[in-house]
Amino acid sequence: MKILLIEDSKFQRVANERVLVRAGYSVIQAGDGEEGLRVARENIPDLILLDMMLPKVSGLDVLRALKGDMLVKHIPVVVLSGLGQANGIKLMSEGAAAFVVKSEKSFENNSSLLIRTVESVLAQSTNTVATVF
Repeated sequence: MKILLIEDSKFQRVANERVLVRAGYSVIQAGDGEEGLRVARENIPDLILLDMMLPKVSGLDVLRALKGDMLVKHIPVVVLSGLGQANGIKLMSEGAAAFVVKSEKSFENNSSLLIRTVESVLAQSTNTVATVF
């Protein structure tokens, strides 16, 4: 499974990539919203992890662009944000499949939560596709 990680923090990108690779995923990266949209369209990943605070194009605008694009709208997007759970409800209504609160203070707990969320969203996505066919 291929995951696109759109994150402007190099520390967060490297840390999350390591966690995802250890869990058996292939990871491609983008450092800003504009690059993230381009990479998503060029690579058609199985899942996108999207930070909300991005340069060039905001995470919310990236989410809206992804969900409005016939080529990539089927790809589940997991939002990564330090803005808090209340923001998650709005993002889910915009098309996010899940919301994970980023916390550098408890990286170990955050890593296991990230993997559980990725696995859950991918399982739901696979079951939905299997049901359609």
